[in-house]
Amino acid sequence: MTRQLRLHLLNPNRPEEAFPPVDQAWDEPNGLLAVGGDLSLKRLVNAYQHGIFPWFGPREPIYWWSPNPRAVLYPHKIRITRSLRKSIRNKGYQVHFDRNFSAVVRACSAPRNYTNSTWITDDMHAAYCRLHLAGWAHSVEIYDTSGKELLGGLYGVASGGVFCGESMFSRAPDTSKMALVALAYHLKTWGFTLIDCQMANPYLMSMGAETISRTQFVRILESHLYTPFTATWQADPNIDLSRWEPEA
Repeated sequence: MTRQLRLHLLNPNRPEEAFPPVDQAWDEPNGLLAVGGDLSLKRLVNAYQHGIFPWFGPREPIYWWSPNPRAVLYPHKIRITRSLRKSIRNKGYQVHFDRNFSAVVRACSAPRNYTNSTWITDDMHAAYCRLHLAGWAHSVEIYDTSGKELLGGLYGVASGGVFCGESMFSRAPDTSKMALVALAYHLKTWGFTLIDCQMANPYLMSMGAETISRTQFVRILESHLYTPFTATWQADPNIDLSRWEPEA
C-alpha cells in the first residue's frame, strides 16, 4: 500500500507550534517535512532540537527538512590526510571561534564556481545571526598569519551535544578543511558527540563523514539534549592540529 504524502503547513504567527514527526518526511525529495512558518529564534531552536533544518532558495517559501539517511561526522573519526597536515603545519594560519560570525555566514552565501545562486538569503543571514547572539550558533574562522584576513571557515548550530553544520567556505586552499579539523578537535575536547553534516557529498565523505539512519540520529539528539558545560568556544592556543591523531 502506497503511503499518502502530506506536506505540513506551518503557521507564521505561531513560532511555538510543534513540527510534525520526522518520520512523516517525504522520501522524494528526501527529507521534505513541512513548509511555511518563520525563521524566529524559537522555531529554529525547536527545529534543530528535533533534527530538522530550513533550506530554501530565493523567492521560495521556507521548506523544512529531515533527510534519511543522515550524514554525520564523529569528531574522533575525522580524516586528516598527509597533505592537509602539511598545509596546517606550514601555512601558519590562525584559528578563531566567533570572532566575526556574520562575515562567515556572508562568505558562505557568496556564489560558488558551479552556481550563481545561494540558499543563504538575507533573511537566513539575519536569522542565524540572531541564533549566534543568543548563544546557539557558532563559527570557526581561519585567518592569515596576521590574524586580519579571513581565509576560510564554517558555521552551524550547537544543539545539545551535537553541532549541526550549515555551510563552509574557502578563499585559500584547504582552509575549509582546516576549519573542520579545528572544529572536530575542540568538539571532542568539549565532550560533543557528533557533527551533523545533513546530506552526504564527496567532500564530506572524504573527511570521514558517514551516514546513519534518521531514527539513530534523532535518538542521539534526544540523549544529548544539553550543550556540554566545558564548551568555551575559544580556540586552544597550545594545540598543534597538524600533530593531532584522531582515535579512529
